[in-house]
Amino acid sequence: MISKESVIDDLNAVRSQSPLVHNISNYVVMNTTANALLAVGASPVMAHAVDEVEDMVKIASSLVINIGTLSRTWVEAMIKASKTAVERNIPVVFDPVGAGATSYRTVTSLQIIKECRPGVIRGNASEIMALVMEKGHTKGVESIVSPESAIAAAASLNRDTGAVIVISGPVDYIIDEQSVIEVRNGSPMMRKVTGLGCTATALIGAFMAVNKNFLMASAHAMTVMGIAGELAAKKSRGPGTMQMHFLDELYKLSGKEIASYYNAE
Repeated sequence: MISKESVIDDLNAVRSQSPLVHNISNYVVMNTTANALLAVGASPVMAHAVDEVEDMVKIASSLVINIGTLSRTWVEAMIKASKTAVERNIPVVFDPVGAGATSYRTVTSLQIIKECRPGVIRGNASEIMALVMEKGHTKGVESIVSPESAIAAAASLNRDTGAVIVISGPVDYIIDEQSVIEVRNGSPMMRKVTGLGCTATALIGAFMAVNKNFLMASAHAMTVMGIAGELAAKKSRGPGTMQMHFLDELYKLSGKEIASYYNAE
């Protein structure tokens, strides 16, 4: 299982190696996720043109796929980039934003999982359940069911795909065929800031670049995300200042703070 020390080691590795994280993301969160990756010590690139994604992913350390703002050409780019990444053993994390809200999102998510074979799939409870049941309880891109309700679905999705499954929520669950890790860091205010779920996926991409044990990498990323969120919430008057303080706390997060706030099992 993870430990305070292993979280600190991976955070230091991200900061020292500054991995290039290729994001095919969405218009809503590009700025947020790019800034978060920079703050944690990684190097983000946002490239989604069909003509360049294969070349770009070849020089990347990991690939983040996020379907928040879908279009046919972006799906084509996602599949091309992911196949190239898998061929070169470059880790891929997939965020099925809004799966279950429309049939197009659900079908596209299942297509990407089948063709791209991501090493990690991160979503909220409704999105994870939709990938298994092909119907969801998704309100826009928000979950209306608890993370605990999706654990069985996540285990099933892991068996079907071999991917580590991350369910984010008040408690984050990180699941593979042998383990269920619970991360209990974070703040309710984080749910009021657009794009922090997508930011979690991007941070997982950064940690996958330095740790090929994807279960551990995902748990470490979610712990760092949650602790930074807790620290930011203590200084924030609302969602606007929360976003600002979150980036600052992510940037200056120390081993001492991780040791003090760490709450995972």
